[in-house]
Amino acid sequence: MNDIITGIIATAGREPYRTAIIDGRGRELTYGELARRVDAVRAALAAPDGAGAGDRAGHGHDSALRPGDGVLFAVRPGVDAVVTALGAVAAGGMLVLADPGLAPGVLAARMAATRPKWVVTESLLHTLSGPLKGLARRRGLLLPDLRDPVPGHPVRHLYTGPWLPGVPRGALRLASALKTADGRGAPAPHRVDQPAAAIFTSGTTASPRGVVHTRGSLAAGLELFREAFPLGPGDVVHTDQLMLGLPALMAGAAWSLPGGGPLVEELAARRATHTFAVPVRLDRLLRETPVLPPTLRYLLLGSAPAPAGVLRRAVEAGPEVLSVYAMTEALPISIASAREKLDHAEKYAEGDLLGAPLPGVGVRVADDGELFVSGPHLARGYLGEEPLREVATGDLVRIEDGRLILLGRKKDMILRDGFNIYPGLYEPAITALPGVAEAAIVGLADAVTGDEEVVLAVVPAAGYDETLLRKALPDLVDADALPDRIVPLDAFPRSGRADKLDRAALRALVARRA
Repeated sequence: MNDIITGIIATAGREPYRTAIIDGRGRELTYGELARRVDAVRAALAAPDGAGAGDRAGHGHDSALRPGDGVLFAVRPGVDAVVTALGAVAAGGMLVLADPGLAPGVLAARMAATRPKWVVTESLLHTLSGPLKGLARRRGLLLPDLRDPVPGHPVRHLYTGPWLPGVPRGALRLASALKTADGRGAPAPHRVDQPAAAIFTSGTTASPRGVVHTRGSLAAGLELFREAFPLGPGDVVHTDQLMLGLPALMAGAAWSLPGGGPLVEELAARRATHTFAVPVRLDRLLRETPVLPPTLRYLLLGSAPAPAGVLRRAVEAGPEVLSVYAMTEALPISIASAREKLDHAEKYAEGDLLGAPLPGVGVRVADDGELFVSGPHLARGYLGEEPLREVATGDLVRIEDGRLILLGRKKDMILRDGFNIYPGLYEPAITALPGVAEAAIVGLADAVTGDEEVVLAVVPAAGYDETLLRKALPDLVDADALPDRIVPLDAFPRSGRADKLDRAALRALVARRA
């Protein structure tokens, strides 16, 4: 079975001089060189005590990775991140993705659950969490100490960048590993059930919950992305998202990494054919630049339902716009074009079109309307728990003509006068109204009765008129779900890297406006 490692090696064997990665400064790395670097990292991490890879750790223990061993990973998107991540997986390691901003207690809980053998990070992080810890805190950066993530449990260190104060003694520098690698050490056996990544999404500090993907489940998910839209040699995928960049490498395309400049300028300079965005950031972009470069054929949207206005501007900007429905445990589930979503919103007053399940993806709708998903791309399970056969999405859906229609989040249900209200059932249609840029429905519970006031929050667009909005609502919203109040806001509160709507913060905001 092909996967992220064997696919790259196969492409390197066929076309070693084809461009694989374009870094943030526009420098190109060929498939042949990428494969060499990945193998060098693999050899370094798989060698006992780093033998054959440069420095020794001096820990007096066998630090060679075995299939499923943890590798704490904290490297910003870039060529070094791609090389070290792929090399660690090729050596048999399970990437434990760590946000540098994690609180120490949260990191400690995750480290106790995974007990990594190696820590792969940037030298700057060691400095900012060590000698310059006080300065970092004054600047608002609370960084965990990655030098000794599990006290009493020895680890080895691989770092990117130049040596800086705070780098652990005996740590292996990536540049040294690349120079001294001689290919010694046999590659780890290619097992599709080998844990490849542990992605923490939820859970308490005492009981962290990590989603464990295998080489097989990741490969299946990446193949689904490739099958959903054309992607191959000659294409340029401009993104910092692994789940779009890795399919590009598997397909023999070039992965273009953002350099921090204006997105439209980078898309044009790299002659990008594919890119990725989340709706709220795309909205800001298209308001400034309504037309995207002509080379761009596909624009993928993720993370959250996109307002109709954003979808319309995206379609007018030129490329084919595809909205991806996915979750960490199952990447991806379905894909719908912006035109399909707009057509659905115009014809029906309820729900957000997610599209038909992708080939091989199993879906089941429970009695309460919650969607359950299964398939070869399903994560093996949660860390320390039994393997998954299917996963509850937390989303309420119905299926029409083989297509999934999102009705709302199970946890976002509002209860008023004994009637269950699902905001996602109505929000897309309200957002499609003239003068409405965004719309969200939240409930404010009465402390005594538990019954909830229903509040419609809107971000007005040009031509907004609350009287006209109220007149339009009865045609879009069930009588039992009509809002008690309408609250216009300048913007909705967002959270996380994907800028998802923060409903808890929105509830607090509209409560203060009462």
